[in-house]
Amino acid sequence: MKKSRSTKKLDVSASVLETEKVDGTPALVPKLRFPEFCNEGGWSEGRIGQFCQSFSGGTPETSRKDYYGGDIPFIRSAEIGRSTTELFLSDEGVKNSSAKKVTRGDVLVALYGANSGDVALAKIDGAINQAILCLRSESSNPFIYQFLSHRKSWIIDTFLQGGQGNLSGEIIKSISLAFPTVYEQRKIASCLASLDELIGEQGRKVDALRTHKKGLMQQLFPREGETQPQLRFPEFQDAGDWEIRKAGTLFENRITKGEHGLPIYSVTMNDGMVRRDSIDRNFYDIEEASGNKKACANDIAYNMMRMWQGALGVAPQDCLVSPAYIVLAPRTDVVPAFFQYMLKLPATLLLLTSHSRGLTKDRLRLYYDDFARIPLKVPSFKEQQRICDMLNSLDDLITAETQKLEALKTHKRGLMQQMFPSPEEAS
Repeated sequence: MKKSRSTKKLDVSASVLETEKVDGTPALVPKLRFPEFCNEGGWSEGRIGQFCQSFSGGTPETSRKDYYGGDIPFIRSAEIGRSTTELFLSDEGVKNSSAKKVTRGDVLVALYGANSGDVALAKIDGAINQAILCLRSESSNPFIYQFLSHRKSWIIDTFLQGGQGNLSGEIIKSISLAFPTVYEQRKIASCLASLDELIGEQGRKVDALRTHKKGLMQQLFPREGETQPQLRFPEFQDAGDWEIRKAGTLFENRITKGEHGLPIYSVTMNDGMVRRDSIDRNFYDIEEASGNKKACANDIAYNMMRMWQGALGVAPQDCLVSPAYIVLAPRTDVVPAFFQYMLKLPATLLLLTSHSRGLTKDRLRLYYDDFARIPLKVPSFKEQQRICDMLNSLDDLITAETQKLEALKTHKRGLMQQMFPSPEEAS
């Protein structure tokens, strides 16, 4: 029986060595070290440019035929750092005479664009242009890759002013690198690569669940021009067509002034309604209760400027919301969470967009009177609840698996902080 990867244990122990350099300053020693290396002393120091070869796009030294060897994948900068990178054939790779060839196992660093500082190991032979820096060492590529992954936030904060601008090959080559013996490098890289595999597997599991949910929703709700879904629970097989009802017969417009003592909630496009104090951004909304609207538990609140993008959610409790929101009070035959799913369907968003007012998309607003006229396909209360229960269960599973993924990433970050000594801390 195949042993699960999740049972693998990382055999590391804390290092308590007090090692000094010749000049009396503390040597670089990791806080966490494998037992067999605890007596190896401090790590050596240098610059990445001294430790490995480096190049980006440039004129190939060999002929085009020998250089490309036929079709070769062209690696784009935007692909670097993706957990599920799939390199693809591109005419650009064949036509771009300034591209340079990289081989499997090379370290690739994105220099330009939104993903500047992202790093990856080349999975196959390919070609790069000047937007990517290739680093190549005789035996330490996996270690360098893990080191740069660990230092990514520091690189961005130090050289990109928190994410603005581009990097250069000279910047990457100038970064201080602390490194142990080749054997310890391999041990560290192997340990972290095992975690990368677990993270990759968990990420693919989360992606598969999200894809499954998307496909399921396409079948649980009627398509355009149809009044019955393709997939229906057995107890509703003979229930007939879904009823077409105006949204105003399903929801009233709740206009109630805010009450003191209630928490303030905000609407998000991805997470529905969340407490405003849990969101890490500045707000300029009214703080006084009387200046806000009250939403009761199970009301649906939506941002009328972003409803066409799916900015809505169900209130989990009595709360305050921005006066710029529309608060929908459900009638007795309505399951609010069902409509939260329905109103986010691509076909429904197009319908919401068509009923919104504004000269341009960034100025569109969906007022209640316009929302109330929108025709929606609605099943019975019991079928609404059945569909909602299934999708809620699937969402709970996705949330749980996503939390496992984040826990693995956090665990790896914590390990890396202890396994890589920082030259800045010792200086």
